[in-house]
Amino acid sequence: MKTLFLAFATLLALNVTYPAFATEAPKPESIAEKMSFKLVRGATNFFTSIAELPKQTIITGRNHGAIGYVIGPIKGVGMTLYRGFIGLTETVFFMVPQPGYYDPMMDPEFVWQGWRDNRGEITLQQDEVKVKDANLVKKTGEK
Repeated sequence: MKTLFLAFATLLALNVTYPAFATEAPKPESIAEKMSFKLVRGATNFFTSIAELPKQTIITGRNHGAIGYVIGPIKGVGMTLYRGFIGLTETVFFMVPQPGYYDPMMDPEFVWQGWRDNRGEITLQQDEVKVKDANLVKKTGEK
């Protein structure tokens, strides 16, 4: 009985720890590739950070109307400084696998990403809420 219990415990331990042994360590080629991509991403973000100024002006103006053209440039200056700092940081520390495993430090990863119009999604969500509220009123009114 004792040997059966010991055999069961050993098999259970091997079964539980097997997936940990199955994962491979990252290959040196992929590490070098990720490091070089982080270096290029950092330099790109540093040199293209000035594009945040018109980007934030356009996006804020589109989402908030006329007041967005006043707030947008202020937001653009802040995002220019932020993207420039993050780009410089990624360029200097490209060999350090932080954050994550050479993941980007900001979202969107590059200045030319994130221009899509979010107003349609918000309107759709509001319409869905209105429809749900109307259905709820119909159901409660039928009592």
